[in-house]
Parts: sequence; C-alpha cells; structure tokens
Amino acid sequence: MHDRPDRLRFRNIERSRSPVDLRSAARRGSRLVRTLQPDSPDRQRLLEAELARVGRQLRRTRAQLRSARAEITEAHYALPDDVEQVISRVREERLTFLGANHLRNLATCVCDIEADGVPGVVIEAGTARGGSAIVIAAAKAPDRPMKVFDVFDMIPPPGDRDGADVHKRYLRIAGGTAKGLGGDVYYGYRENLDEEVRASFARLGVPLEDNGVELVKGLFQNTMEIAGPVAFAHLDGDWYDSTMTCLSRIAPRLSTGGRIVVDDYYAWSGCRRAVDDYFENRDGYRLLRRAKLHVVKV
Repeated sequence: MHDRPDRLRFRNIERSRSPVDLRSAARRGSRLVRTLQPDSPDRQRLLEAELARVGRQLRRTRAQLRSARAEITEAHYALPDDVEQVISRVREERLTFLGANHLRNLATCVCDIEADGVPGVVIEAGTARGGSAIVIAAAKAPDRPMKVFDVFDMIPPPGDRDGADVHKRYLRIAGGTAKGLGGDVYYGYRENLDEEVRASFARLGVPLEDNGVELVKGLFQNTMEIAGPVAFAHLDGDWYDSTMTCLSRIAPRLSTGGRIVVDDYYAWSGCRRAVDDYFENRDGYRLLRRAKLHVVKV
C-alpha cells in the first residue's frame, strides 16, 4: 500500500523539522553561553532569552505536528446520509467535545470494520453526554452489539502516574468550575446522566434497544468484562489508570484488523503514559499517529 501525500508530509515534519531545528538551536545557544563567565549577569540573561526562544520554536513545531496529524484522516469516502445527519445533530446539540471531522473519522473506522467483516463487539469507554457513541452506533450494523462504559457521574480522581496537567484539570472539575460546550453545564455535574444519554440516543434516531447498545454504569475496573472478540473501541478515559484498565481488558480481545482509537493520547500525560507503557515491547499491534492515536491489530 502506497503512502498518501498527507502521510508523507507528516513524516517529513516529524523526522526533519522538530528534532533537527531544536537541536541546532540548542547548540547555537550553548556556544554563545560558553563564551561568558559562569556568574555573569549577561550569561543569565542570555540563558533566559535562549530558553524562551527555543520554547517558542518548540511550540511552533508542535502546532505544525498537530496540523499535519489533522490532515491524516480515515474519512476517505462519503458516509451514508443518515450518519452525516446524526453527526450534524450531535454537534448542534453539543453532545460531544469532538469536532465533526473527528466524528467522521470514528464513523469511517466503524464502516470499515463492517465492510471488512471484522468480528466482535464495538465499545466506547468514557462517553460523557453520549455524542460520539451515538455516531458510532449509527455507523455500525444494528445487529452488532455495542457496550458504552461510563460512571455517568463525576469523573474519578487521577492517580500517582498522572502528571501535573491532569491533577490541575481534576482540581478544576472537582472544584465545580469546569464548563461544558457553549457554556452548558459540565457533564460531570449533570444529574441522571445515564438517562439523559439514553434519551439522546432515542431522540437522534438511534434507540438503544433497536441498535444493540448497552449502557454499562460504573468504574471501568468494576464493570469492564469482555468475554468475546472486539472489533472497534473508542477510549476516552482521560487518566492513566482508566486508560490502562481499558487497554489491558480490550487489546488482548481485539480481532485482527480491529482498531482502538485513543482520544486523549495527545491531550493528557496520564493517558499517553498508559498507552506507551502498555504497548512497549508488545508485538502484534500497529500504532498510527493520526489526529487521534489509532491502534490496529495485525
């Protein structure tokens, strides 16, 4: 299979732009600093200026990588009209933080596993208000079972393996100041969230009972028991422990050609660390760096 131009562009940015530019900038700064006395005020000012400049360059490079990843898409063909209508309504009703392109990517992946006959259940772990799960359910065959795991309540606290970014975010959530899309009430503060999600499925034309969808309420470690093969999973667990629980219970069950999409790999340090820890030296999987991280069983 030949690489598409957008993939080649992403590889060029990954391989040449960020590491080479940053290393050369650091070397130039080091040469300048070494010409000054260790305790010189000029040396300190130069160090601070050089650190600031390298930091700006790093931020620009990261932005370029995000832009390149966003152009690598699985949505390379038109989705059915009914799926597109569900995506539009999910966005209009602010049922997900994901943009339309991310939702199309998820729907395309699900359509692909249907076309390829990949066996197994479809899973979403972490659904918030249910928007992405509704899109996934609309894209799959009605007789393929789907399980949606969530506490349907306040998100559990992070743990020791999560970074400062995660703990800072959780303090805001626990403090009651987090906001939903468009100023809506944050999903973790909403009462009877599972019933709200159930109603949203029905309102958008994808009722649970007609589409083989089961809402499973509780902590992942207490509820996620997977007995058979898994065809597709969308993981949105945010923190280290929840992501690791999902991977350890889903990945071994993933069918050949099946796929896991990890929503928070680029967003939260704990999620990223869990994925890196789990797949380190583990054969049989291909990690694809898209706008979201994709894991494919080979």
